[in-house]
Amino acid sequence: MPIVIAAFAAAMVLLPYSKNPAADRPDRAGAALSIAGLGLLLWAIIEGPTKGWSSVSVVTVGALSVAALAGFIAWEAHTDHPMLNLAFFRDRRFSIAAASESLGIFGLMGVLFLQTQFLQFDLGYSPLQAGLRILPAAATICITAPLSPIIARRIGNKVVVAAGLAAIAGGLWQISAVSTPAATYEAVITGMLLIGAGAGLLLPTATNSVVGSVPQGDSGIGSATNTVALQVGGALGVAVIGSAMLTRYESHMTAALAGRHVPTAATHTIIGSLGGALAVAGSVGGSAGAILAHAARAAFMSGMQISLIVGALVALAGAALALTRLPSRTAQPSPDPAQANQHAPRPVRFSDQHQLVKR
Repeated sequence: MPIVIAAFAAAMVLLPYSKNPAADRPDRAGAALSIAGLGLLLWAIIEGPTKGWSSVSVVTVGALSVAALAGFIAWEAHTDHPMLNLAFFRDRRFSIAAASESLGIFGLMGVLFLQTQFLQFDLGYSPLQAGLRILPAAATICITAPLSPIIARRIGNKVVVAAGLAAIAGGLWQISAVSTPAATYEAVITGMLLIGAGAGLLLPTATNSVVGSVPQGDSGIGSATNTVALQVGGALGVAVIGSAMLTRYESHMTAALAGRHVPTAATHTIIGSLGGALAVAGSVGGSAGAILAHAARAAFMSGMQISLIVGALVALAGAALALTRLPSRTAQPSPDPAQANQHAPRPVRFSDQHQLVKR
């Protein structure tokens, strides 16, 4: 709370006034379509491993999400007061930077989702201890983030954004490579530091590109779009990477339990999550419980391997996109039309010319 209060006070004092004096009325239909489309898409991705990717409910909800998102795009292109001006996406400083952020945060949030489970369930740390062991990655972000605008001014946004995404991909790949049942915290810390350094390079640079590419009066829209890109990338990262891990985990545990007389309720708990499997193993105890715990941890680490490779490939695709399509320099934001008119030179009228001639 004190940090939030201090940030609020600093924002009131330091941030420039940027309200658009000609702002349109709220686009409620666009907001509803975007919420429905993204919400249904995330539900389908999250429930796919549990209900089955070919199940009627998952396929139906997935199709509805695509229809809602298509309707959102069509509505935004049609309405005279869109909540998201699609014309902004013609500027690659806006569209490619936002896409790069989404692809980078996809891997960042996905690995944080898995690492908390790895630290708590596999290594046995408490939630507080697990959080403290993620702090080095956060510290790396705090170190590299202030440096990224300085570096970008020297070598351009393109290289900095691409380098950040490449570092995230490298960190995900390193953690995937050491994700075995014998993995330790020391084995994954290098990858976490790489991911933190990459995020510190990527996020401030891409944010400056997105917000700096829109007219000054629309900076609120630019900032909101930037936030949506981060939130969508993070939500999809947790959903997709988590679903990939769970699919692999369920496959391994189903094979491990085949032919064994395990109650149905216990089977659902074991297959549902690593935490559930370890709870059942603890209640069973003895050699049977130890065997179940070892199998569950091995299945989880196998799932983590494949899911982090997915995240690394997504981040690499983002690096390639930034390197080939993102302009190196951020254009200066255009002034508001009203402000521009105030400073524009007044046309010389015929009467003015006549007065000059008389002089």
